[in-house]
Amino acid sequence: MRTAKQLGIATVGIYSEADTAAVHARFADEAICVGPAASTASYLNIPAIVDAIKQTGADAVHPGYGFLSENSHFVEAVEAAGATFVGPPTHAVEKMGDKVESKKIAAAAKVNTIPGWAGVTENADHAISVAREIGFPVMIKASAGGGGKATRRRVLVQGMRVAWNEKELLEGYELCTQEAASAFGDARMLIEKFIEQPRHVEIQVLGDKWGNVIYFPERECSIQRRNQKVIEEAPSPLVTPAMRRAMGEQAVALCKAVGYHSAGTVEFLANPQREFHFLEMNTRLQVEHPITEAITGQDLVEHMLRVAAGQPLTVSQDQVLHYSGSAMECRVYSENPARGFLPSIGRLLRYREPRGPGIRCDSGVQEGSEISIFYDPLISKLVVHGVDRGAALAGMRRALDSYVIRGVQHNAPLLRSVLDVPSFVAGNLSTAFLAENYATPEASAPERLPLGAGQQDQLLAVAALLWGDMELVLTLSGQQTAVVVRPAESRMVATSGINGAEHGSGQALEAEVDGQAVFLQVLQMGPRQYKLQHCGAQRVIQVDSPLSARLGCHMPVQHAEDFSKAIQSPMPGTLISVAVQPGQLVNQGDEVAVVEAMKMQNVLKANVDGVVKSVEADAGAVVAADQVIVRFE
Repeated sequence: MRTAKQLGIATVGIYSEADTAAVHARFADEAICVGPAASTASYLNIPAIVDAIKQTGADAVHPGYGFLSENSHFVEAVEAAGATFVGPPTHAVEKMGDKVESKKIAAAAKVNTIPGWAGVTENADHAISVAREIGFPVMIKASAGGGGKATRRRVLVQGMRVAWNEKELLEGYELCTQEAASAFGDARMLIEKFIEQPRHVEIQVLGDKWGNVIYFPERECSIQRRNQKVIEEAPSPLVTPAMRRAMGEQAVALCKAVGYHSAGTVEFLANPQREFHFLEMNTRLQVEHPITEAITGQDLVEHMLRVAAGQPLTVSQDQVLHYSGSAMECRVYSENPARGFLPSIGRLLRYREPRGPGIRCDSGVQEGSEISIFYDPLISKLVVHGVDRGAALAGMRRALDSYVIRGVQHNAPLLRSVLDVPSFVAGNLSTAFLAENYATPEASAPERLPLGAGQQDQLLAVAALLWGDMELVLTLSGQQTAVVVRPAESRMVATSGINGAEHGSGQALEAEVDGQAVFLQVLQMGPRQYKLQHCGAQRVIQVDSPLSARLGCHMPVQHAEDFSKAIQSPMPGTLISVAVQPGQLVNQGDEVAVVEAMKMQNVLKANVDGVVKSVEADAGAVVAADQVIVRFE
C-alpha cells in the first residue's frame, strides 16, 4: 500500500471482522469487510472479495503473501470481475502451484530436481507404499501448499510434516490432509524423499508481459522452524558468482517454460558442495523480499504494479547483479519457543520498533493491537542492511536488543541468541540449525538461552547501577556476587552512561560497560529483584544487602503446583475433540485431545499410564494456554 500511494494509486483494503482495527484496514484509502474471523469465510472467500472489487470499482488486485495469493481460481475470478491481477498469469499459478506438475516442468526445462518419486497419493496406504519405495524419512506435503524443509523430527505446520517411520506417516498424513483442506481448500498430498542437512537458497525472479525475465541475487533462508523461514539473508554466505549464475539461469529457464511474468521465487535445496536441486516455485511476492530490495535498491512491488499495467521491465540483469552490501531479515512471531513455537495470543501492551540507519521494520501491528488465534502470528519483518555481512549482523543484534514487545510471548530473544552462535556467525547454516543448536523446546526458552561470562558481568554491572549507590549482593543463577556501587567505579566492572532506564518494567536501555556499548531491557522490577534481558537471554537478578543475603537461606521455599497427572492445552485455541472420558484407562502416548489454533492442529497425548479422573473442557470450547483439559487419578 505504501508503494501504491507513492505512485499516486488509491488503495482499498479488505479485512475480516476480527481485523476491524487492523493497521492495514486503517491505512488504506478505503476498507471493506469481507466476512467473519474464520479465514474460510473472509480472506479465502472469493465471492466476497469479488463483491468488494465490484463495489469499490477496483482496477487491480494485489494478493499479498498468503491466503489466495497462489490460487489460480482467484486469479480467474479477479479477471472475470474486470480487474487486473497483480501477479503471474493463471496458467503459471496453476502449474507452478502444483508441486507435482511444477517438478515435471522443471525437469523438462533442464532444472536440477530432487531425485525420487513425484505424484499425488491416493490415500494413506498409497503413501506408505510410496515411502517404502523411496525410503524413510519422507516429507508429507500438500500439493497446493507452500513452505520449505523441516528442521525437527516432529513437525507441526499446516499441510506438511516429516515422517521417520510408518506410524508417523499414518498420523501425519491424516493431519496434513485436514490442515491442507482447511488452509488451501485442496487436500491432495504428495510424498517425497526428505533430504537431511540441506541449505535453503532461493532466487528472486521478475518478468514482464513482453518475454523479458531476470533473476536477482539469491537469498539464504536456511534458519527455519516448523518448515517456516525465520531468518533470511542476502546474499548467501555459501553462493559463489558461478553458482549464482547457474541457479539464476535455471530459474529464468523455468519461468520462460511457463510464460511467467511478475515477481516470483524459485526455491532450491543446496548442499555444502554447492550442488542444488529445485524445491518449488512460489508464484507471489515472498515475505522476505525486503532484503532483496535492500541490496539492489529496487522496489519489487512497484515493478509488479508496472508489469501488471503492461509496461516492460525498467531494470536490466546487469543492474540487479551489481548489488550493495548485505541484508538480513528476522521474522518476529507471537509464539512461545519453549513450547515448540506454539502461537501466543493476546494484546500488545507495549510495542516499540527499533529505529536507525539501515533498519526497516515492516509490521501490521501497533501498541494495543490484538494477536488473535485466527491468523498467522507474524508480528513483523525486521530488516537490517549493512556494508557487509558483519555490519548487517551487528546492526541486527542492536535492533533486536532494542525491540520492545510486551503482552505476548515472542521469538525475538531466540532470534537474538541465534546471531551469537559461532556457526551462524561463520555462515555455516542448514535447515537443521535450530534443532542442532537448541535441541529441546526448553533450550529455546529466554530463561535458558546462553550467556557468556563477559555478558553475565555486563548484566550484573547494569543491575547494580540501576539499584543505586550502596553495597549489594547480587544473585544470578544461584551464584552470589558482592558489589560496591560508587559514582565513578565498581569493584566488578567500570560502568557509566546509562540512558533510557526508568524505574518501571518494559524499558530498553543503553549502557557502556568497560567502554563497550551494551543494550538491555528491564522486563520486571520487584522490591528485591530485576528481570533483565541481555543478548536475548532473560535472567532474574536478586538484589540484597549483605545482611539480607546472609539471612536469605532461612526463608521458606515456594513450590509450584504439580501438573504431572494432567493434560494442559499448550496454547490458546479451540478444543476440536476429546478422545477420553472419566474412568477410561489410557496408556502413555494415547491420543487424549486435539487443540487447533491458527490453522494448526495439535494432538495432545497421555504422558502417563492411568485412569481418567475428570474431563474439564468440552469439544468446541475455547481454551487458554495451560488450561487443564484432562486429569488422571
